[in-house]
Amino acid sequence: MPFASLDAAIERAAALIADADALVIAAGAGMGVDSGLPDFRGNTGFWKAYPALAASGTEFTDIASPAAFLADPARAWGFYGHRLDLYRRTAPHAGYGLLRRWGEARRHGLFVFTSNVDGQFQKAGFDPLRIDECHGSIHRLQCLTPCSPMLWPATGVQPAVDEANCRLLGPVPTCPHCGAIARPNILMFGDYGWLDERRALQAVRCRAWLEGVRRPVVIELGAGLDIPTVRHFSQRVVLRHGGALVRINPRAPEVGKLPGVGIAGGALATLAAIDGLLGKPIDDAGF
Repeated sequence: MPFASLDAAIERAAALIADADALVIAAGAGMGVDSGLPDFRGNTGFWKAYPALAASGTEFTDIASPAAFLADPARAWGFYGHRLDLYRRTAPHAGYGLLRRWGEARRHGLFVFTSNVDGQFQKAGFDPLRIDECHGSIHRLQCLTPCSPMLWPATGVQPAVDEANCRLLGPVPTCPHCGAIARPNILMFGDYGWLDERRALQAVRCRAWLEGVRRPVVIELGAGLDIPTVRHFSQRVVLRHGGALVRINPRAPEVGKLPGVGIAGGALATLAAIDGLLGKPIDDAGF
């Protein structure tokens, strides 16, 4: 429906979801915007959130890398420590609850695929065994070296950060096995030391679940074009497993030749509009 009006697109999305036997939630950084999280669209958005890094000309790809931990651990942990604390304090917006309710009402339930490392789906009550975090999680740590395949929870890290200078106050977290610098278990830029075993198991569970569904609808939210991992996943699911794509994105909602519908809008407002139709009889919703 490339030229559908907004109302028609919402109606089409509601009809697809109502008919699905399973939901695949594919979420990019834009999913968290309605919870108050920045999505770092280019250096402008990133530097607005981190003026200390703007002052030094440090780009997102510079600080989000293992090299940053080697060059200046306190500054790298100033950035990631602030992120960790922010994600812990952030409450998932109501759209997460709508997705969970819709998915749990489907015959085969739902599975989440997300590039977000914030743990918001777990916080919103989604089954951790039905979540594939393709870029890892900030709530798990690993050795920077790494000295072993061991991961451990970040619960012991309570970061105090000098936000004006983006620096960690106090000792840098270290590996409990060898004493080297610890880092989040996140796939970074120029990263050859990311321990991906945990994520690989999530991907295996996702693929196995997909083999058992027949009419999946992928609800993709806030997945941009700059790092198109989530968009590529959505497209693969539709092409390999049938079903349709509901792509919700304020700037790039087009679905091309894929079955489904694109909606130019934010996550929460669009999900709420769809939910308003899912609660009505089919005739009343205009399907």
